[in-house]
Formats: sequence, C-alpha cells, structure tokens
Amino acid sequence: MEALKCRLKEQGFSAGSCLVEVDGKRVLACQATLKFENNQIYRRITSIHLSRPENYLSIYQSGCNFSCKKCHSWYFSKKKDGTWYTPEALLKQAISYEKSVNLIEPKARATSFHAHDTCRCCGSCVLYGKRPSACPGIMQPESIVMSPQGFGPVRNIVAFTGGDLTCCPEFYGEFASLVHTHTQLWVMIETNGLGLTNQNLDYFQYSGVDAFWLDIKAYDVNKHKWLTGCSNQHILKLPEEILKREFTLEVLSLYIPGLVESDELESIAFTLKKVDASIPFTILAFFPEYRMKDVSPPTVQQIVEAYERVKNVGLKNIRLGNIGVFVRTEEDQEYFLSHVDPGAY
Repeated sequence: MEALKCRLKEQGFSAGSCLVEVDGKRVLACQATLKFENNQIYRRITSIHLSRPENYLSIYQSGCNFSCKKCHSWYFSKKKDGTWYTPEALLKQAISYEKSVNLIEPKARATSFHAHDTCRCCGSCVLYGKRPSACPGIMQPESIVMSPQGFGPVRNIVAFTGGDLTCCPEFYGEFASLVHTHTQLWVMIETNGLGLTNQNLDYFQYSGVDAFWLDIKAYDVNKHKWLTGCSNQHILKLPEEILKREFTLEVLSLYIPGLVESDELESIAFTLKKVDASIPFTILAFFPEYRMKDVSPPTVQQIVEAYERVKNVGLKNIRLGNIGVFVRTEEDQEYFLSHVDPGAY
C-alpha cells in the first residue's frame, strides 16, 4: 500500500485541497498526518473526549482533504498536530469509554441530530436541581455527567471529527472492525464527503462503519469550490449512495450570509427529499472564523426564512443549531419562538 499516491486520482476523481502546514511548509495531508510503517497504519489524532452537545466520544483528527475558508478546526485540521495512533490504540480508548455509557441508542439514532431528543446539555438538573421547560424529561440527573465541553449523558457512539481523510479509508475501516469485534459501540464518521467514493463506501460497509454525518458545504458548484477548494460533483449524490448501503445518515449545512443562504439550503433540501424526506437535516448558523472573520453571522430573520423554505420542501426532520449566534436579544427570541416549531431547536 503506497501512501504517496492520491487515492482519489487512482479512482478517477480529482484530488482534494489537501495541503496542511508542517514546520512552516505545506505538505499533503495524507503524507503529514497518515503513515504506514511495518504493515501498520497510523493517524495523527489531536484529542479524544466526550463531546457536547453530541454526547458521544469524539476523535479529533489532524489533517483534512478540504481547505474550508470558514473552518473552525483549522488550527489542527490544516496543521500537523497531535499524536500518532494505530486503530488498536484507539480501540483501547473506545473500550474504556464504553464502561461509562449510560444511554444505549439503536443504530438509527447513531447521530448528532438525535442527541437533543434526550438531553439539552444545559446541566440545570445537576447544578440547580430542576429541569428547564425545554427539557425532554428522559434522563435522570444521576445520568448527567461532566465532560470537557459540558454536561450530558454518555451515548454508545464513537465518532471521527475535525479533519477528514476518508479518501484513505483503511484507518477508519480497521478501527470500525475492531470496535464491532470488542464493543457494542456504533462507529460514525463526520465527513465532508469528498472521500466517499462508491468504492470507499463499499469498503466502509464491509468493515463495519455504521453512520455518516455529511456536511454539505454548498449546492452551487462555484460557491462550493470557493469555500472548500474542491468540487461537490459527487457529494450531492452521496445521500442516495449512503442510504443504499444501509448506513445511518444525517446532513448538516451552514448558513453563511452572502454565500450559502436560503436558496442554497432549499436546493440541498430538495436533493435530500428526492432520496428520503426523513433524512435528518441541520441548519447551523455561521460565526466568523479562520479566513472569514470579516463575514457577519446571520440574523434571526435570515435563519427563520431558511427554516421555513426548507420546511416547505417537505423534509420531516429539521433542526437549527448555534442558536446563540443569531438569537441575541429578547426581541430575537420572541421572533424565533413565534416562527419555529419546538422540535427544531
């Protein structure tokens, strides 16, 4: 197996926007943060911890095949960072994590989307001894635990996040196979979709990956190229290909003023509905970061318009995220609550 050849090009696809910073130089992510030695595969991992509000074990990866101008993980996804891990070393982390699991989810709920159904991660029941009005009322206070990102339950899911090298699928596949041999955890990959070729999806299915959180950055090819450095030519076809192989799927898109607005999100929603109207879809509010610090976050009116247009498409499961970014005043809150269904936040 040769790490120096572009795995996407070998399958007839264009290469990603893969350069990461290493000691002041720019190096391909698959060369800087992935390696093969003595028939063993290694991946650069920045951190591993129970994340909120997803309420699952997140494995934060260094190195990515996109160069997103709005990336909030750029300081490790676009720079070589972290420690070398083998799939076996990560398995030890997963086995340890499983001992603390207190919320068992079926495969169909191996998503970030469904986490809010059981807990809003506010910690009120622990800190103040009472539940807020929005609490689902499912978890008992003794099941709510503290982690580096706050309070919540511990779900039986382990997910790769941060960078993305699914174009080199073996590390993920070997880990998934080990996890299903030694634990009862679900394996999810948060992905931009570039590496999810049909060949790689078949491999992921065979090896035991259970779910994908697909981040569709934009619908228009030119906007997608400007934002990420890559085409979305096959990414928009992925929902059908993913569900065809019986993976669990959720989709997220970011509302970025002046770039990915209501029309883009509506087009993405139509793409999803053609496949399955029940695909969970999250609209996340952009906040200034990385190379887009001069772009303002959306207003509550913009988010509500996007929500209403996506809802009118006919998607059955819609959620809004980063609410604190666009609901900043009491007036914003009143407007938001009067226009958005309770299940969407």
